[in-house]
Amino acid sequence: MDVVLKIILVIFSLGLIAVVLLQRGKSAGLSGAITGGAEQLFGKQKARGLDLFLQRLTVGLAIGFFILSLVVAYFVKAA
Repeated sequence: MDVVLKIILVIFSLGLIAVVLLQRGKSAGLSGAITGGAEQLFGKQKARGLDLFLQRLTVGLAIGFFILSLVVAYFVKAA
């Protein structure tokens, strides 16, 4: 059971790395933070299609990675 969970954890971590690298950069620097806030305030939505899918996949993989890390740590400590 311990080995299977560790393999799944490695798969989640590699998937998370790949998804983060596939995402497009939003904006850089302080000017990007200001314009990004203005675009959200005035309703311009930049994340569509593939970008939205990658964002949701990143969140799902991150949550799965966090939970699996806790489970693996519990099993390692119990053993």
